[in-house]
Amino acid sequence: MENTVLSVVVPMYDEEAVIPALVARLRPVLDGLGVDYEVVAVDDGSADRTANLLFEHGRTWPELRLVRLRRNSGHQAALTAGLQRARGDWVVSIDADLQDPPEAIAEMLRVAREQGLDVVYGVRSDRSTDSAFKRHTAGAYYRLMRRLVGGDVPAQAGDFRLLSRDVVEVLKKLPERAPVYRLLVPSLGFASAEVAYARERRAAGETKYPLRRMVALAWDSTANFSAAPLRIATWLGGLAFVACLALMVFGVVVWANGTVIPGWTSLFLAVLLLSAVQLICLGLLGEYVARIYRTVQDRPTFHIGFDSAAGEAGTDEVRSVEIPQQRAAALP
Repeated sequence: MENTVLSVVVPMYDEEAVIPALVARLRPVLDGLGVDYEVVAVDDGSADRTANLLFEHGRTWPELRLVRLRRNSGHQAALTAGLQRARGDWVVSIDADLQDPPEAIAEMLRVAREQGLDVVYGVRSDRSTDSAFKRHTAGAYYRLMRRLVGGDVPAQAGDFRLLSRDVVEVLKKLPERAPVYRLLVPSLGFASAEVAYARERRAAGETKYPLRRMVALAWDSTANFSAAPLRIATWLGGLAFVACLALMVFGVVVWANGTVIPGWTSLFLAVLLLSAVQLICLGLLGEYVARIYRTVQDRPTFHIGFDSAAGEAGTDEVRSVEIPQQRAAALP
Protein backbone atom coordinates (compact mmCIF):
# COMPACT_ATOMS: atom_id res chain seq x y z
CA MET A 1 0.00 0.00 0.00
CA GLU A 2 2.55 2.54 -1.08
CA ASN A 3 -0.16 4.90 -2.34
CA THR A 4 -2.47 4.63 0.64
CA VAL A 5 -4.96 7.48 0.59
CA LEU A 6 -6.70 6.87 3.91
CA SER A 7 -5.58 5.30 7.17
CA VAL A 8 -8.11 4.57 9.91
CA VAL A 9 -6.52 4.23 13.35
CA VAL A 10 -8.56 2.25 15.90
CA PRO A 11 -7.13 1.95 19.45
CA MET A 12 -8.46 -1.13 21.22
CA TYR A 13 -8.29 -2.58 24.71
CA ASP A 14 -10.27 -5.72 25.60
CA GLU A 15 -12.72 -5.18 22.74
CA GLU A 16 -13.31 -8.78 21.62
CA ALA A 17 -17.07 -8.38 22.07
CA VAL A 18 -17.36 -5.44 19.67
CA ILE A 19 -14.90 -6.46 16.92
CA PRO A 20 -17.42 -8.41 14.77
CA ALA A 21 -19.84 -5.47 14.76
CA LEU A 22 -17.00 -3.02 14.07
CA VAL A 23 -15.77 -4.98 11.06
CA ALA A 24 -19.32 -5.41 9.76
CA ARG A 25 -19.91 -1.63 9.76
CA LEU A 26 -16.47 -0.24 9.05
CA ARG A 27 -15.46 -2.37 6.06
CA PRO A 28 -18.46 -1.53 3.80
CA VAL A 29 -17.96 2.18 4.51
CA LEU A 30 -14.28 2.11 3.57
CA ASP A 31 -14.79 -0.17 0.57
CA GLY A 32 -17.40 2.28 -0.71
CA LEU A 33 -15.01 5.23 -0.68
CA GLY A 34 -13.23 4.01 -3.81
CA VAL A 35 -9.75 4.83 -2.48
CA ASP A 36 -6.82 2.76 -1.27
CA TYR A 37 -7.04 2.50 2.49
CA GLU A 38 -5.72 0.68 5.52
CA VAL A 39 -7.16 0.07 8.98
CA VAL A 40 -4.50 0.29 11.69
CA ALA A 41 -5.98 -1.59 14.65
CA VAL A 42 -3.79 -0.94 17.69
CA ASP A 43 -4.21 -3.58 20.37
CA ASP A 44 -3.23 -1.87 23.62
CA GLY A 45 -2.01 -4.99 25.41
CA SER A 46 -5.46 -6.56 25.71
CA ALA A 47 -5.98 -9.44 28.14
CA ASP A 48 -8.77 -11.03 26.07
CA ARG A 49 -8.89 -12.35 22.48
CA THR A 50 -8.82 -8.93 20.82
CA ALA A 51 -5.52 -9.58 19.01
CA ASN A 52 -6.60 -13.06 17.93
CA LEU A 53 -9.85 -11.84 16.44
CA LEU A 54 -8.11 -9.02 14.60
CA PHE A 55 -5.57 -11.49 13.23
CA GLU A 56 -8.36 -13.76 12.04
CA HIS A 57 -10.28 -10.93 10.32
CA GLY A 58 -7.04 -9.78 8.71
CA ARG A 59 -6.87 -13.04 6.76
CA THR A 60 -10.02 -12.15 4.83
CA TRP A 61 -9.64 -8.36 5.01
CA PRO A 62 -6.15 -7.54 3.66
CA GLU A 63 -6.53 -3.84 4.47
CA LEU A 64 -6.80 -4.64 8.18
CA ARG A 65 -3.45 -4.20 9.88
CA LEU A 66 -2.72 -5.30 13.44
CA VAL A 67 -0.27 -3.33 15.57
CA ARG A 68 0.10 -4.85 19.03
CA LEU A 69 1.65 -3.09 22.01
CA ARG A 70 3.55 -5.27 24.46
CA ARG A 71 1.68 -3.88 27.46
CA ASN A 72 -1.31 -1.72 28.22
CA SER A 73 -0.05 1.83 27.73
CA GLY A 74 -3.28 3.83 27.70
CA HIS A 75 -5.68 5.13 25.06
CA GLN A 76 -3.65 8.18 24.03
CA ALA A 77 -0.43 6.14 23.81
CA ALA A 78 -2.18 3.57 21.59
CA LEU A 79 -3.48 6.40 19.45
CA THR A 80 0.05 7.78 19.20
CA ALA A 81 1.35 4.39 18.06
CA GLY A 82 -1.33 4.27 15.38
CA LEU A 83 -0.58 7.78 14.12
CA GLN A 84 3.11 7.01 13.91
CA ARG A 85 2.49 3.81 11.94
CA ALA A 86 -0.24 5.13 9.64
CA ARG A 87 0.83 5.63 6.02
CA GLY A 88 -2.19 7.33 4.46
CA ASP A 89 -2.43 10.83 3.03
CA TRP A 90 -5.37 11.26 5.40
CA VAL A 91 -5.64 9.67 8.85
CA VAL A 92 -8.88 9.14 10.75
CA SER A 93 -8.90 8.13 14.41
CA ILE A 94 -11.99 6.41 15.79
CA ASP A 95 -12.78 4.29 18.85
CA ALA A 96 -13.84 0.68 18.46
CA ASP A 97 -17.08 0.91 20.45
CA LEU A 98 -19.09 2.31 17.48
CA GLN A 99 -20.43 5.22 19.50
CA ASP A 100 -18.85 7.36 16.77
CA PRO A 101 -20.43 6.22 13.46
CA PRO A 102 -17.96 5.02 10.79
CA GLU A 103 -20.41 6.30 8.16
CA ALA A 104 -19.30 9.87 9.02
CA ILE A 105 -15.79 9.15 7.67
CA ALA A 106 -16.96 9.63 4.07
CA GLU A 107 -18.37 13.07 4.90
CA MET A 108 -15.22 14.07 6.78
CA LEU A 109 -13.02 13.10 3.84
CA ARG A 110 -15.28 14.91 1.37
CA VAL A 111 -15.27 18.13 3.43
CA ALA A 112 -11.50 18.07 3.82
CA ARG A 113 -10.91 17.57 0.11
CA GLU A 114 -13.47 20.06 -1.18
CA GLN A 115 -12.50 22.84 1.23
CA GLY A 116 -8.76 22.17 1.28
CA LEU A 117 -8.65 21.61 5.06
CA ASP A 118 -6.16 19.79 7.23
CA VAL A 119 -8.44 18.82 10.13
CA VAL A 120 -12.08 17.77 10.31
CA TYR A 121 -13.51 17.18 13.78
CA GLY A 122 -16.34 14.83 14.53
CA VAL A 123 -18.61 16.80 16.87
CA ARG A 124 -21.30 15.14 18.97
CA SER A 125 -24.50 17.09 18.34
CA ASP A 126 -26.67 14.60 20.23
CA ARG A 127 -25.50 12.73 23.35
CA SER A 128 -28.87 11.50 24.52
CA THR A 129 -27.58 7.91 24.56
CA ASP A 130 -25.06 8.84 27.26
CA SER A 131 -26.02 8.92 30.92
CA ALA A 132 -26.89 12.25 32.51
CA PHE A 133 -23.72 12.05 34.60
CA LYS A 134 -21.61 11.49 31.47
CA ARG A 135 -23.23 14.40 29.64
CA HIS A 136 -22.78 16.84 32.51
CA THR A 137 -19.18 15.87 33.27
CA ALA A 138 -18.27 16.00 29.57
CA GLY A 139 -19.87 19.42 29.26
CA ALA A 140 -17.97 20.68 32.30
CA TYR A 141 -14.72 19.29 30.87
CA TYR A 142 -15.09 21.10 27.54
CA ARG A 143 -16.13 24.36 29.19
CA LEU A 144 -13.08 24.19 31.45
CA MET A 145 -10.73 23.36 28.58
CA ARG A 146 -12.06 26.18 26.39
CA ARG A 147 -11.54 28.56 29.29
CA LEU A 148 -8.00 27.36 30.01
CA VAL A 149 -6.72 26.61 26.51
CA GLY A 150 -8.81 28.91 24.34
CA GLY A 151 -11.89 29.01 22.14
CA ASP A 152 -10.20 26.99 19.36
CA VAL A 153 -11.07 23.77 21.18
CA PRO A 154 -14.28 22.41 19.58
CA ALA A 155 -17.01 21.67 22.09
CA GLN A 156 -18.04 18.01 22.27
CA ALA A 157 -15.22 16.82 19.99
CA GLY A 158 -13.44 13.71 21.25
CA ASP A 159 -10.86 11.61 19.39
CA PHE A 160 -12.96 11.08 16.26
CA ARG A 161 -11.25 13.29 13.69
CA LEU A 162 -9.59 13.36 10.29
CA LEU A 163 -6.05 14.69 9.87
CA SER A 164 -3.97 15.44 6.80
CA ARG A 165 -0.49 14.00 6.38
CA ASP A 166 0.96 17.44 7.19
CA VAL A 167 -0.74 17.48 10.60
CA VAL A 168 0.35 13.91 11.36
CA GLU A 169 3.97 14.72 10.55
CA VAL A 170 3.87 17.74 12.87
CA LEU A 171 2.36 15.62 15.67
CA LYS A 172 5.09 13.00 15.23
CA LYS A 173 7.78 15.63 15.78
CA LEU A 174 6.30 17.10 18.95
CA PRO A 175 8.07 16.11 22.21
CA GLU A 176 4.82 15.38 24.04
CA ARG A 177 5.13 12.59 26.63
CA ALA A 178 1.45 12.42 27.54
CA PRO A 179 -0.40 13.93 24.57
CA VAL A 180 -4.06 14.86 24.80
CA TYR A 181 -4.95 15.07 21.12
CA ARG A 182 -8.34 16.70 21.57
CA LEU A 183 -6.43 19.76 22.84
CA LEU A 184 -3.12 19.31 21.05
CA VAL A 185 -4.55 19.23 17.51
CA PRO A 186 -6.55 22.50 17.85
CA SER A 187 -3.49 24.22 19.36
CA LEU A 188 -1.55 23.71 16.10
CA GLY A 189 -3.78 26.15 14.25
CA PHE A 190 -4.40 24.15 11.05
CA ALA A 191 -7.46 24.99 8.96
CA SER A 192 -10.37 22.93 10.22
CA ALA A 193 -14.08 22.20 9.98
CA GLU A 194 -16.63 20.16 11.88
CA VAL A 195 -18.96 17.32 10.97
CA ALA A 196 -21.85 16.80 13.39
CA TYR A 197 -23.26 13.40 14.28
CA ALA A 198 -25.48 11.75 16.86
CA ARG A 199 -23.55 9.71 19.40
CA GLU A 200 -24.74 6.11 19.53
CA ARG A 201 -24.79 3.54 22.29
CA ARG A 202 -21.81 1.25 22.70
CA ALA A 203 -22.31 -1.69 20.35
CA ALA A 204 -21.02 -4.32 22.80
CA GLY A 205 -18.76 -4.76 25.78
CA GLU A 206 -18.13 -2.31 28.60
CA THR A 207 -16.72 1.19 28.62
CA LYS A 208 -12.96 1.48 29.01
CA TYR A 209 -13.26 5.03 30.34
CA PRO A 210 -14.54 4.86 33.93
CA LEU A 211 -14.61 7.85 36.25
CA ARG A 212 -10.97 7.51 37.32
CA ARG A 213 -9.78 7.61 33.68
CA MET A 214 -11.98 10.64 33.02
CA VAL A 215 -10.45 12.41 36.02
CA ALA A 216 -6.95 11.46 34.83
CA LEU A 217 -7.72 12.83 31.36
CA ALA A 218 -9.00 16.09 32.83
CA TRP A 219 -5.85 16.44 34.93
CA ASP A 220 -3.54 15.65 32.00
CA SER A 221 -5.43 18.17 29.88
CA THR A 222 -5.07 20.86 32.53
CA ALA A 223 -1.44 20.20 33.45
CA ASN A 224 -0.27 19.82 29.83
CA PHE A 225 -1.86 22.97 28.51
CA SER A 226 -2.18 25.38 31.38
CA ALA A 227 -0.28 26.72 34.36
CA ALA A 228 -3.56 27.36 36.17
CA PRO A 229 -2.80 24.92 39.03
CA LEU A 230 0.42 26.79 39.72
CA ARG A 231 -1.51 30.05 39.78
CA ILE A 232 -3.98 28.50 42.22
CA ALA A 233 -1.02 27.66 44.46
CA THR A 234 0.12 31.27 44.20
CA TRP A 235 -3.31 32.56 45.17
CA LEU A 236 -3.51 30.17 48.09
CA GLY A 237 -0.10 31.36 49.25
CA GLY A 238 -1.28 34.96 49.01
CA LEU A 239 -4.42 34.25 51.02
CA ALA A 240 -2.34 32.46 53.64
CA PHE A 241 -0.06 35.50 53.85
CA VAL A 242 -3.06 37.80 54.37
CA ALA A 243 -4.32 35.45 57.09
CA CYS A 244 -0.92 35.64 58.79
CA LEU A 245 -1.01 39.44 58.75
CA ALA A 246 -4.49 39.41 60.24
CA LEU A 247 -3.33 37.08 63.02
CA MET A 248 -0.33 39.31 63.68
CA VAL A 249 -2.57 42.41 63.98
CA PHE A 250 -4.91 40.49 66.24
CA GLY A 251 -2.02 39.43 68.46
CA VAL A 252 -0.70 42.98 68.72
CA VAL A 253 -4.16 44.32 69.60
CA VAL A 254 -4.68 41.68 72.28
CA TRP A 255 -1.20 42.34 73.69
CA ALA A 256 -1.90 46.10 73.83
CA ASN A 257 -5.15 45.50 75.72
CA GLY A 258 -3.42 43.26 78.20
CA THR A 259 -5.75 40.34 77.48
CA VAL A 260 -4.48 36.85 78.15
CA ILE A 261 -4.94 34.52 75.16
CA PRO A 262 -5.10 30.73 75.24
CA GLY A 263 -2.06 30.47 73.02
CA TRP A 264 -2.22 26.84 72.09
CA THR A 265 -5.57 27.18 70.22
CA SER A 266 -4.57 30.10 68.02
CA LEU A 267 -1.13 28.62 67.42
CA PHE A 268 -2.64 25.28 66.44
CA LEU A 269 -5.10 26.83 63.99
CA ALA A 270 -2.45 29.04 62.40
CA VAL A 271 0.03 26.20 61.97
CA LEU A 272 -2.72 23.95 60.60
CA LEU A 273 -3.81 26.55 58.05
CA LEU A 274 -0.33 27.39 56.86
CA SER A 275 0.81 23.78 56.76
CA ALA A 276 -2.20 22.75 54.68
CA VAL A 277 -1.62 25.51 52.14
CA GLN A 278 2.08 24.70 51.93
CA LEU A 279 1.37 21.03 51.33
CA ILE A 280 -1.14 21.84 48.60
CA CYS A 281 1.35 24.14 46.88
CA LEU A 282 4.15 21.59 47.16
CA GLY A 283 1.88 18.89 45.76
CA LEU A 284 0.97 20.98 42.73
CA LEU A 285 4.59 21.89 42.12
CA GLY A 286 5.52 18.24 42.52
CA GLU A 287 3.13 17.26 39.72
CA TYR A 288 4.93 19.54 37.30
CA VAL A 289 8.36 18.47 38.52
CA ALA A 290 7.32 14.84 37.97
CA ARG A 291 6.40 15.64 34.37
CA ILE A 292 9.77 17.32 33.85
CA TYR A 293 11.45 14.25 35.33
CA ARG A 294 9.60 11.90 32.96
CA THR A 295 10.51 14.11 30.01
CA VAL A 296 14.20 14.11 30.99
CA GLN A 297 14.13 10.31 31.27
CA ASP A 298 12.93 10.19 27.65
CA ARG A 299 11.52 6.69 28.04
CA PRO A 300 9.17 5.43 25.30
CA THR A 301 5.51 5.52 26.24
CA PHE A 302 4.77 2.32 24.33
CA HIS A 303 6.54 -0.69 22.77
CA ILE A 304 5.45 -2.30 19.52
CA GLY A 305 5.13 -6.07 19.82
CA PHE A 306 4.67 -6.60 16.10
CA ASP A 307 3.10 -5.02 13.04
CA SER A 308 1.28 -7.31 10.63
CA ALA A 309 1.92 -4.98 7.69
CA ALA A 310 3.85 -6.74 4.92
CA GLY A 311 7.47 -5.65 4.76
CA GLU A 312 7.56 -4.32 8.31
CA ALA A 313 7.27 -7.60 10.18
CA GLY A 314 8.29 -10.80 8.47
CA THR A 315 6.47 -14.10 8.90
CA ASP A 316 9.07 -15.45 11.30
CA GLU A 317 8.91 -12.32 13.42
CA VAL A 318 5.13 -12.45 13.70
CA ARG A 319 5.20 -16.10 14.67
CA SER A 320 7.78 -15.43 17.37
CA VAL A 321 5.57 -12.84 19.08
CA GLU A 322 2.75 -14.78 20.68
CA ILE A 323 0.15 -13.64 23.16
CA PRO A 324 0.90 -15.15 26.59
CA GLN A 325 -1.17 -18.28 27.16
CA GLN A 326 -2.34 -17.13 30.57
CA ARG A 327 -3.86 -14.00 29.03
CA ALA A 328 -5.33 -15.23 25.76
CA ALA A 329 -5.23 -18.09 23.32
CA ALA A 330 -2.23 -18.24 20.97
CA LEU A 331 -2.61 -16.82 17.50
CA PRO A 332 -4.01 -19.44 15.10
